[in-house]
Amino acid sequence: MEIIVGAIIVAFVFVSTLILILSRYRKCPSDKIMVIYGKVGSNPDGTQRSAKCIHGGAAFIWPIIQSVAYLDLTPLSISVDLTNALSRQNIRIDVPSRFTVGISTEPGVMQNAAERLLGLKLQEIQELAKDIIFGQLRLVIATMDIEEINTDRDKFLEAVSGNVETELKKIGLRLINVNVTDITDESGYITALGREAAAKAINDAKRSVAEADREGAIGEANANRDRRIQVAMADSEAIKGENAAKAEIAASDATRRELEAESNRRAVSAEKIAAAKALEEAYAAEQAAELARAARERATLEADVLVKAEIEKRQKEIAAEAEAEQLRRRARGEADAIFAKMEAESRGIQEILTKQAAGLAEVVKAAGGNSSDAIRLMIADKLEDLVKIQVEAVKNLKIDKITVWDGMGGKDGASSTANFLSGLMKSIPPMNELFKMAGMELPEYLGRATEEAAPAEAKAPTEAAAAE
Repeated sequence: MEIIVGAIIVAFVFVSTLILILSRYRKCPSDKIMVIYGKVGSNPDGTQRSAKCIHGGAAFIWPIIQSVAYLDLTPLSISVDLTNALSRQNIRIDVPSRFTVGISTEPGVMQNAAERLLGLKLQEIQELAKDIIFGQLRLVIATMDIEEINTDRDKFLEAVSGNVETELKKIGLRLINVNVTDITDESGYITALGREAAAKAINDAKRSVAEADREGAIGEANANRDRRIQVAMADSEAIKGENAAKAEIAASDATRRELEAESNRRAVSAEKIAAAKALEEAYAAEQAAELARAARERATLEADVLVKAEIEKRQKEIAAEAEAEQLRRRARGEADAIFAKMEAESRGIQEILTKQAAGLAEVVKAAGGNSSDAIRLMIADKLEDLVKIQVEAVKNLKIDKITVWDGMGGKDGASSTANFLSGLMKSIPPMNELFKMAGMELPEYLGRATEEAAPAEAKAPTEAAAAE
């Protein structure tokens, strides 16, 4: 147990020591300066150091003998509205400006900041820097004329920056930026200087413009004179050159035309001579070719006539025998086919007639054995088809519109329109005539034709036959 307790105590002491060591190891952020104070060592001259400054990195802080604090590097913007500052000319001016300062990270200046600014708030540091800036700004203005301050602004800002930054470094600060917005005075001296400079600039500008206008007008007049002289000289030279060129062109055109006429004459003569020679040579060549062709054809005919005649004769004999054999085979096949077809048709017709006879016998039997009544029944069964055929004859006659101008000049005082319609209806074969052309008579229950209409009915088949 004693060993276990001892081990626990040793472990606790070790862990506590480790935690203490880790808690005393401090890292410095980039926007701060870590100031280690207490016992931090000695200076090279043997004096005791007041603090140790670290910007970036880390350090171990010994417990009891050392402690740590931080300085903020955030820039401070200070508005310095300086009024009634006395210049070297004893003229009081107002210089509103804005200064931007911050804690310096230079080794020596950073040590000054640790010694003089550690523990102060940003507002307190800002007030301290403002007092220093006010004093140095008044000092710089007192050593300069208003003209230098107003016109040579860079020199003024350089003097202010140099003096202010020297004093700020003493407390650990550095000057980041200076911005002077405007400079005024109570007496209006600066305003008068501005008006004087503006008037002078305006007068100088007017004089420069007048001189430029004068020089421009003179130069323009001289230029116009030179231009007119040069243009006139150039026109005269151009006219002379044009006339000479026209004369040379005319002479050249005449020579060219003569040469072209001579060339055309020679070319036409040469073309005609060449064409005549070509025709002569062509005729001679054609004549020789014809003679050669006639001799070749005569020799060919003499050599090939007998052989060709024999070959053609043999070919004709073979073709005739083959054709005769084909005709015999075709005729034999066609005869067999016709015989088979006729035999099949005869059997079909026989079967149809047999079935029709049996059907007619049944119809006659149903009519009580009276053949006339049986025929009437068959006609009544086909009456719908007959009427349909009759209607089909005139169904496709399309009459969209008929306009009739009738002068009542028909037969027996009837109108021409009535005669037209009567003729149209008569052109449709009556049902009684249709039955007669078919070799049948209309059934009695459908009506019979009167004796007066017999001549007309006898005449209708004749006209129908003539029409067919």
